[in-house]
Amino acid sequence: MSKTSLPLKNLRGVLLLLIVAFHSVAAYIVTQPATPPAFDLPPFDWRVFPIIDNERWLGFDLFCAFQFLYLMQFMFFLSGLFVWPSLRRKGWKGFLAHRLVRLGIPFLIGVYLVMPIAFYPVYRVTAVDPSWSSFWAHWMALPITPTGPMWFLWFLIALDCCAAAIYKLTSESSNFVAGLIAKVAARPRTLFVVLILITAVAYLPLSALYSPWYWAQIGPFEVQATFAPQYAIYFLVGLAVGAYGLDRGIFDADGTLVRRWPRWTAGAIAAFFLWIIPAALIAKVPDVPVKTLSVIGDLALVIFAAATCFSMTGLFQRFARGRLPIIDDISEHGYGLYFFHYPILLWLQYALLDLAVNAVAKGMIVLTGTVFASWGASVVTDRALTACRPLFTRGVLLIEAELGADGRFSLSKLFD
Repeated sequence: MSKTSLPLKNLRGVLLLLIVAFHSVAAYIVTQPATPPAFDLPPFDWRVFPIIDNERWLGFDLFCAFQFLYLMQFMFFLSGLFVWPSLRRKGWKGFLAHRLVRLGIPFLIGVYLVMPIAFYPVYRVTAVDPSWSSFWAHWMALPITPTGPMWFLWFLIALDCCAAAIYKLTSESSNFVAGLIAKVAARPRTLFVVLILITAVAYLPLSALYSPWYWAQIGPFEVQATFAPQYAIYFLVGLAVGAYGLDRGIFDADGTLVRRWPRWTAGAIAAFFLWIIPAALIAKVPDVPVKTLSVIGDLALVIFAAATCFSMTGLFQRFARGRLPIIDDISEHGYGLYFFHYPILLWLQYALLDLAVNAVAKGMIVLTGTVFASWGASVVTDRALTACRPLFTRGVLLIEAELGADGRFSLSKLFD
């Protein structure tokens, strides 16, 4: 086992818990709308704010803002880390066969089966007729296809296809590509600067055109318009770092991220304040230079995202090198936890709407209940899939017959 295996596994488990925590407490942030949005009226803001509770706590606003700025970028970075080794083992055809079954089938099930169940309580909050039949009629009449967290799966499939194309196209110039990757990936500070520059160029023009809450959508394929390029960039950086090696560069156990973790952490915190101060001034103070402050905040956002990803990588390599039993098991069943958590937490938030307790208590109830319920559902599902493995293997083989390569399917792990 490499020196980075356990820190990465622990990091993956913690990030998944942070995603669940973000969604669990989002119903209790002060900046939520005053009243629930109508289910049938554009722009269908209930996709962003599904359940709105009267109990609020400003601390949840700060927590959600912190996570919102970097969390999915980091998830895509980690998703890309093991792609190149997998391509080397399976070849691009086998890799795609494996990915299409492992991600594509859950995406379809999630969008067309799980999401209606998840959003049913959202409909009930404002419904005149709260019955399932009435909800289904309204659901089918929607001009959109709400995907919730399932968008991550289709976007990851698209990026995996890009990675397979890169692998195929660069196979004849592998020495040149390896040398180019090594020049950047071997130097964490260089990689950090390059990442900031590229993401800034991609993000700033889009942030001037679209709100962070704007989702571009074609059928069931939706993604945040302003952040989609960042997600792709972080995935490709993860792809390059994984191709270079997980015991070198930013994953060097004695490298700069580990030795100078206080500086990286302080830099991330400073970047967060550089973002939140302009955001607060724009929201609360009249007659401020909005355009100037927006540019400062946007630059701070891309710096913060990169700094947080690097600092957390260093922190986990420094302080989380051993096995953490609970985090380890959550990481093992992370895919299922991500898949099941959203309907569970929305129903819990809905059930607590009339409970006379404060926002902190509600948030902790939802978080605890969601983690244990989705964790349990993931364990049960993984065991069922193990029993049905021949069926899923047959599905992969059918795709292999079309692509002409070997591949395997496993739902128990999000990262291969």
